[in-house]
Amino acid sequence: MAERLRTAGIEVVVPELHRGSLSADTAAVQSAVDALAEPPLVLGHSYGGSVITGVRGAGQLVYLTAFVPDTGESAATLGGASPRLQEAIIPEPDGSTRLCPDLAAEVLYNGCPAPPAAWAVGLLRPQAPGCGRGVPLHHSWKDTPSTYVVCGQDRVIDPALQRKMAARCTEVREWRTGHSPFVGHPGLLAELLEELMRR
Repeated sequence: MAERLRTAGIEVVVPELHRGSLSADTAAVQSAVDALAEPPLVLGHSYGGSVITGVRGAGQLVYLTAFVPDTGESAATLGGASPRLQEAIIPEPDGSTRLCPDLAAEVLYNGCPAPPAAWAVGLLRPQAPGCGRGVPLHHSWKDTPSTYVVCGQDRVIDPALQRKMAARCTEVREWRTGHSPFVGHPGLLAELLEELMRR
């Protein structure tokens, strides 16, 4: 996705997440935002919605089938992992979790062609305990224009829950895709981001 946008002449920064806590992940994205000359469009996918909620200084937020927590809320209290995702979770002795690769492809990348889905599964990493229970200290969607993309065939975050959270955002789009349209339908996401940036 990043390379596709860069080819179109768009500057793209992709901070690494899963640094051990929501606060650490938010700080990484905040640092990237602060380093840019102009307020950027900031996209958060899934758990990444909790991350971008706490970031200040964005020009536009995009929640891609993502959590949109309000005061005192976390991804876990909003609904967390669906039953299908819970089946795929493998707990590790250190308290972290990982996903069974076969089930991860079915849950995270349903509707995606097999080769890119397999590539994406290979990029997955363990998640530290407690990330989904982190509560943002700031709620940027309250003072920043935001677009929520509901993915109607998502097997990770129930579409009904997505629509409930989407009501907190400035505008809503709905796609007939699974949880990861950037893998299965990258052109769709690229077109949306380019449209929002032109505004």
